[in-house]
Amino acid sequence: MTGAGRAVGPAVPTVEWEAHADLVVVGGGAAGLSAARAAARRGLAVLVLQKGVPPQRGTDASADTSTAFAQGGVAVARAGHDTPDAHADDTCDAGAGLCDRAAVESIVADGPRVLTWLVESGAEFDRAPDGDYAATREGGHRVRRILHAHGDATGAEVQRALDAACGAGEPGIARVTGATVLRVCTDHRGVTGVLVVTADGHGVVHAPSVLLATGGLGRLFSVSTNPAAATGDGIALALDAGAQAADLEFVQFHPTALYVPGAQGRSPLVSEAVRGEGGVLVDARGRSVTDGVHPMGDLAPRDVIARAIAARMRETGAAHVFLDARAVEGFAARFPTVTAACRRIGVDPTADRIPVAPAAHFSCGGVVTDVHGRTGVPGLFAAGEVARTGLHGGNRLASNSLLEGLVVGERAGLAAVGRAAMNPEVLDAAFRLAPAAPRGRVQEMMTAHCSVTRSADGLAAAAAGITTAARPAIVRTRSGAEDAALTIAAAAVLTAAELRTETRGCHTRDDHPAARPEWARSIVFEQGEGAMPRPVLPDSPTGGPAMEFRLETAGADR
Repeated sequence: MTGAGRAVGPAVPTVEWEAHADLVVVGGGAAGLSAARAAARRGLAVLVLQKGVPPQRGTDASADTSTAFAQGGVAVARAGHDTPDAHADDTCDAGAGLCDRAAVESIVADGPRVLTWLVESGAEFDRAPDGDYAATREGGHRVRRILHAHGDATGAEVQRALDAACGAGEPGIARVTGATVLRVCTDHRGVTGVLVVTADGHGVVHAPSVLLATGGLGRLFSVSTNPAAATGDGIALALDAGAQAADLEFVQFHPTALYVPGAQGRSPLVSEAVRGEGGVLVDARGRSVTDGVHPMGDLAPRDVIARAIAARMRETGAAHVFLDARAVEGFAARFPTVTAACRRIGVDPTADRIPVAPAAHFSCGGVVTDVHGRTGVPGLFAAGEVARTGLHGGNRLASNSLLEGLVVGERAGLAAVGRAAMNPEVLDAAFRLAPAAPRGRVQEMMTAHCSVTRSADGLAAAAAGITTAARPAIVRTRSGAEDAALTIAAAAVLTAAELRTETRGCHTRDDHPAARPEWARSIVFEQGEGAMPRPVLPDSPTGGPAMEFRLETAGADR
């Protein structure tokens, strides 16, 4: 499958610099740095490339990883408190019939071990008065298995610990910031390296293994909880290299992002743990949003809560609902990040109800991998939110994301050891030609027609709006790579959402409100004509073709 359907670039860059590595890690969050740490400790020379700079604790201006913003915790089934089987059961229940049970069991079973090495690396998790870890519940979990750090700053603490573990002076690890990978290069043996652009110009890194740890695709939407770097880069890079992607229609919307009138870009989220500690969702009249919706009420899985909020907003014509956490004792100490975000918009969560609305949060699908991060292209790995291991299915269980990034990231780093002796050279470093629409147009169409709820007419309108605005472009800059990635990701999400004529997990079709047994399977994509994603549907339950995304290749932006 290596290089299948690959769109050959029309120009070869002038290479200003070259480097060699045993493993290139694209991304600096939990998955990427876990892989870098594991590979370096096995003697590999690792180069970490990330678009931004490592985030500093207490700030977000420079952060480019979703890890740094994670308010939830790490879901871990600890002996004496929980069992991996129970954790797997909750995960599969949330995943709406699309989880790979074997993958779920494999990943959750490794939770206690990665917790141990994370703590040994310097991460500090909150403790109960008896000295044990302080555990809480979040939506979809039947027991308290979520471990937090500094209240609601778990991601920042995990990022800090991994940054320190992979920082200056760590043998075998080099990090380059301000770097955008433009292409994963391959030959008949698989991966040979990457084409990248940095402040020093275009360069080539020769390497037998590349790990994509690029995060999600939240910036497909006008408002998201994701950082600016979450533009779906890894999906576009993997498809171009010959790998497959799946489950991309399952974009999880966090039910309770802080609502700020007129806001664009990244929205602070209000941790699900607020509801775990007793916060309740109400509308402007004080009526419960979740009464009669689900047996678990305000602690139902995220897809259920997001749909309930969206329905109440439609019913009342309001732009948001409220999270009433005034009865939560010690709120400011337990949730310092939420408290600070609320106060910035003039809300005191100890005295006021918090305005919240769903916002794009997590891509449950991604590049198809096994539980060691291996794709179908030799030497190409993916881990973290960019990957689809089978853990999340149609709807991610809260706080399983950091767990997956840590577990699969480490495994991918170890799996790369087997190719370290190959020493390949990049022989084809041509720019790729890819479709690109203005990101504002993509975000407008996706926000209007492919958010919490969807319909055939809306999906078709979004597809038409993006297709008419897209033009072939030579990918040579960060902005160009991001625009192309957003366009490709949008095409895949819209196509899969149109094909899946049912409601399942976090994919909701207003015109098909029930689940259909024949759709208890994934929609897989590969790269097709014009570098656009093409669904692999040998026996489509719809009985008809998917919507067409076709672009003329003439007039490419050079």
